[in-house]
Amino acid sequence: MVLPFSLQLEDCFPILSATLLFAFFYRLLYTFFMYNVNSANAEDFIDDAEILETIDFAKKNKSNRNLIESILEEARLCKGLSHRKATVLLECDQSDLNEKIKSLAKEIKLKLYGNRIVLFAPLYLSNYCINSCTYCPYHIKNKHIPRKKLTQDEIRNEVISLQNMGHKRLALETGEDPINNPIEYILESIQTIYSIKHENGAIRRVNVNIAATTVNDYKRLKDAGIGTYILFQETYNKDAYKKLHPTGPKSDYAYHTEAHDRAMEGGIDDVGLGVLFGLNLYRYDFVGLLMHAEHLEATKGVGPHTISIPRLRNADDIDSTAFPNAIDDETFAKIVATIRIAVPYTGMIISTRESQKTRELILPLGVSQISGGSRTSVGGYCEAIRPNDTTQFEISDSRSLDEVLHWLMKMDYVPSFCTACYRTGRTGDRFMSLVKSGQIANCCHPNALMTLKEYLEDYASPSTKEIGEKLIARELLKIPNEKIRKRTEQYLKEETNGGRDFRF
Repeated sequence: MVLPFSLQLEDCFPILSATLLFAFFYRLLYTFFMYNVNSANAEDFIDDAEILETIDFAKKNKSNRNLIESILEEARLCKGLSHRKATVLLECDQSDLNEKIKSLAKEIKLKLYGNRIVLFAPLYLSNYCINSCTYCPYHIKNKHIPRKKLTQDEIRNEVISLQNMGHKRLALETGEDPINNPIEYILESIQTIYSIKHENGAIRRVNVNIAATTVNDYKRLKDAGIGTYILFQETYNKDAYKKLHPTGPKSDYAYHTEAHDRAMEGGIDDVGLGVLFGLNLYRYDFVGLLMHAEHLEATKGVGPHTISIPRLRNADDIDSTAFPNAIDDETFAKIVATIRIAVPYTGMIISTRESQKTRELILPLGVSQISGGSRTSVGGYCEAIRPNDTTQFEISDSRSLDEVLHWLMKMDYVPSFCTACYRTGRTGDRFMSLVKSGQIANCCHPNALMTLKEYLEDYASPSTKEIGEKLIARELLKIPNEKIRKRTEQYLKEETNGGRDFRF
């Protein structure tokens, strides 16, 4: 049953404050609506009517200062916001309150994650794909793009190149093709990656971004030692989704949307959500993204480990200007800030799709992970000139990993290659407990400094090493626990003398 939301509750209950009106509205909403956050069915926990009503409510209250200020006060508790309250903040049109939103996002990010930025790189294994996604050049109808699949020897060469850059964490990418890219190929590739130790290099954690699959396959990925399972929804609007995915396994909206539930049923503690902004109306996908996070929290006891927010980019036969829903940098920044406020304990990822300028704009607003030195082509890390024939999308930040680290440290961020939580079992609700208890500063921060020190000793240019050593000296003083601080200092000295892989 849909409520007559055009009714002006202030007219019926003039003595009610804005806060009480909001609470009353919520009680009515959940009494009569069909939206069910606990349902296992995608169309129940991503309810179209609820999304549309949420957007309508937010637009009607975009200038409601009392309501917006009350939401901001609630958000300061760092316990997150409902999708409806977050959408009110997203829609806010008051310039001074928008500045408060950005300021609060920065405050929450620093409080929970500090000034660390985790680095990773994508590794494309294959561009064989049987889907017909209209925004991806790997679609099955693209007959002129060369199809390529890395052998295990080629994967080894790619990984050595990545290790020589200094990377410790990868995100595996591949098209969906059960014949060319079966789960057995993915599992063998993960085993190959973990087996390679070149000089002081090692890939310590492999995250996986592959097509939706079965509970049994997710169990096999878990047993293979993956970190986070990442799957982008692209858009939560079912009608738009079907148009964007006309044929192929990915065209099954429900199967795709429910994949994270199956992954967690298969034992994978950490899952990553994401939408591709520019495919659909950004407000709709913003609400859907938060509803999905709420669903995982309600049904699995822990929300998404990461949220990725890429924007559509040109590629091979894909012209991004043909998609009319692109968002500008200011809107993008507002989305980043509001997501950080709404899901404060979730990591946020920005890839090399974004330029240095855009990254500088949005990093302070809540981002905790970025890619660096990335190649989005199959076999791209071993080629002197970046190939374009198998590139999935155009990157906007083509700097080397060393240049990215130098840039981050100049802005007083701590680049981190840490994978300690994955390897010590601090995943899922155990990681979230670490963040919520405020122990990041005594655990993740020293781990970040030690992995940065490894990079400085093994891979850094002289100028990057110089700025990095000064940064580490300053950041050591921020470790609250004296015993951990002294132990970190000892580990750093041992790293200078060749020691590696210390962690808390």
